[in-house]
Amino acid sequence: MSAQAPDAARRITARQIRARKGGEPIVCLTAYTAPMAAMLDEVCDVLLVGDSLGMVVHGLPNTVGVTMEMMILHGQAVMRASRRALVVVDMPFGSYEGAPSTAYDNAVRILKETGAQAVKVESGAEIAATIAYLTRRGVPVMGHVGLRPQAVLTEGAFKAKGRGEGDFACVIAEAQAAAKAGAFCVVVEGVAEALAAKITQAIAVPTIGIGASAGCDGQILVTEDMLGLFDWTPKFVRRYADLRGDIARAVRAYADDVRAGAFPAAAETYFSAVKG
Repeated sequence: MSAQAPDAARRITARQIRARKGGEPIVCLTAYTAPMAAMLDEVCDVLLVGDSLGMVVHGLPNTVGVTMEMMILHGQAVMRASRRALVVVDMPFGSYEGAPSTAYDNAVRILKETGAQAVKVESGAEIAATIAYLTRRGVPVMGHVGLRPQAVLTEGAFKAKGRGEGDFACVIAEAQAAAKAGAFCVVVEGVAEALAAKITQAIAVPTIGIGASAGCDGQILVTEDMLGLFDWTPKFVRRYADLRGDIARAVRAYADDVRAGAFPAAAETYFSAVKG
């Protein structure tokens, strides 16, 4: 058997993430492009190529319109620029909810065409059998419970879960089913702090919280939200930067220079740079 390529040997694996249950918190962020993946890779344990790219990058109103081709294209970009983090690619709406064999074919296509190490599915109770089907056939799967963005058409909106204890049992059962089926970790989105803690205690694999308090084994945010690229962010997001403001100021400065004729002759500058 030939030796592994150096990049493959260095990457964090799904098995290593699973082993972090109750240990050092798992650092995750979304990545959709090569430049962003390169900047995040050294710090993050997991880079998620989330179907949120439909809204963040493509301006869609929700994630329902995201296609396999979109996920694969962005997954390829992230894989080209990352070397250390485990890269997980979301399976888009409609690619895994039918026959488990169809989900397997789509998951295999994602892994083969991107080189990513795992896929993520939104794991309602009916998806547990599909997770088991995939994991038994060598596909590492990350689950996702609580607020499930792909269910927006039936929910009518992005709705938090677990505001009343009557909702707890259903979400806990979904997380347990995903873990029992073989998911190596479970994203817990938009749930009350008490529910997040109960889910974390109830399953043997790590929980990755987003809007679910610090009561999880790790945290993930949409990177562009965290960096302040939009004028609105969810209430649970801490804005660590103001890139929207920085970009606006840079664009205005550029426009001022152009209007003032402050640029040198392009040809001379270009050729001197090439010679140098």
